Amino acid sequence: MQVRTPDSHRPDSDRPDYHRPDTVGDALALLAGGEARVLAGGTDFFPALGGRRPRGRVVDLGRIAALRGIARQRDGWRIGAMTTWSEIARADLPPLFDGLRLAAREVGSIQIQNAGTIAGNLCNASPAADGVPPLLTLDARVELAGPNGPRELPLGDFILGVRKTALAPGEIVTAILVPDWSPAHSPVRTHFLKLGARRYLVISIAMVAAAVALDGTGRIGEARVAVGACSAVARRLAGVEAALRGAEASGTAVRAAVAEAALAELSPIDDVRASADYRRDAARELVVRTVMAAIDQGAQR
Repeated sequence: MQVRTPDSHRPDSDRPDYHRPDTVGDALALLAGGEARVLAGGTDFFPALGGRRPRGRVVDLGRIAALRGIARQRDGWRIGAMTTWSEIARADLPPLFDGLRLAAREVGSIQIQNAGTIAGNLCNASPAADGVPPLLTLDARVELAGPNGPRELPLGDFILGVRKTALAPGEIVTAILVPDWSPAHSPVRTHFLKLGARRYLVISIAMVAAAVALDGTGRIGEARVAVGACSAVARRLAGVEAALRGAEASGTAVRAAVAEAALAELSPIDDVRASADYRRDAARELVVRTVMAAIDQGAQR
């Protein structure tokens, strides 16, 4: 369905060519018609206009029911692209998703969480996107639909840089796929922490997500750690993960392991929020706190 904004003082060519399709197929048909912009919540889309009227075709995905909701699948979970952060925060999900649900509560303000979507957060490709680090620790994949059919990409291959993604012309994100992860000895425990200058509506200085599973001896058997806002794209920290495997699940041991690990994946910048050195130090401290919070939460279950 096409909706035009009434404005008798402007020619039709200057009015937004705004569409709200009902199906994925209809959305792809609209996108195939040439230059078009996708609207997936609008919490980044409209501020980026700076008060200006959007030009060209706008395809709003908000009416497509198939892009909403969280569903259990045979080998994991499917989060629809238009699922909002409020819906994720309130969803009845297993402990594997604790870190993602914590991140959902940190996205902007309550109003932004009610409108902002998981796919919009990923496609905006901000280095400080709250949803990316926890999804990286879950080995999430991005499901896409486009003129050449459906495809999937690991999240780490989807976000290519600042405001850059692997979306091909005419493609949209349809879902985020999270595989099951069931280590042999204990369930996975996840957590998320964010450092900023204030509680809400803040661009992070650093953020960390961690997923930890203990082995049969009470040591860390598996660890996944991702850091955002300290490089052009949020990154998993391979050196930290390797240092944590086999470490005792205690604050002293975790701090020692993290202190010795390289943070080669990070390339923080100096800006008005923090210096590069501060960001690197903050990230290392946040890793320790996030890992320990995940371990402690698991012990309380």
